[in-house]
Amino acid sequence: MDKVVASAADAVADVSSGSTLAVGGFGLCGVPSVLIEAILEQGADELEAVSNNCGVDEWGLGRLLMSKRLRRMIASYVGENKEFARQYLSGELEVELTPQGTLAERMRAGGSGIPAFFTATGGGTQVAEGGLPWRYDAEGNVVVSSPPKETRSFEVEGETREYVLEESIVADYGLVRAWMGDRHGNLVYRESARNFNPLAAMCGRVTIAEVEHLVEPGAIKPEDVHTPGVYVQRVVALTSEQAADKRIEKRTTRPRPSSVEPGETTGGN
Repeated sequence: MDKVVASAADAVADVSSGSTLAVGGFGLCGVPSVLIEAILEQGADELEAVSNNCGVDEWGLGRLLMSKRLRRMIASYVGENKEFARQYLSGELEVELTPQGTLAERMRAGGSGIPAFFTATGGGTQVAEGGLPWRYDAEGNVVVSSPPKETRSFEVEGETREYVLEESIVADYGLVRAWMGDRHGNLVYRESARNFNPLAAMCGRVTIAEVEHLVEPGAIKPEDVHTPGVYVQRVVALTSEQAADKRIEKRTTRPRPSSVEPGETTGGN
């Protein structure tokens, strides 16, 4: 089955207001920026996003955030996004902060048909006991808090610990970016851009992949596939310009060796 659609706009045309989006990426690495931009132009609002973080101001999910298109965010990390922090603290955005490993497993479980699981992460804290601020009002008062979660004690390797029941996540749409993909939706991610992309692909009822290099079925070896095509419903082939448009969240540089003055050392071995 050929899953390639003509454009990103066509791929997200049926995303309705109020939908839940599971979005791949970590920081600005592996972010499906073209699909995010298409949703921005399409006009859907009141969206709930599930992602490790919310990009930065004016890039990644930050594009939807700046346009006030997100009503709720499930994430692990606020990061460098000042607008994310501002909207959360001023009561404009509901935020469910979730431990990173727990978030990853909630997404994986959702894609595997597992409704919930027990984890030691968060036991004995407000993650389990409830009371974490999810939404403030304009005066800074907490108006929505996390509920208490079911806990059980299990003995593992001779030690009894408290474990917390976490529910899985199933999103209306999964948005991912892959380095390579074929027309059947089989995807390969490159190096650290793999991050949350396979998980977002798994937990979306309808998963849309933007791919930097579109190849014919059979060109990807089965053992090289990171996300099987069974999880992917739509594929968008990026132009060379779109594929090359990648941002750096925080640039760190050092002088080139040729710029070292005579008699000075770089401190290396």
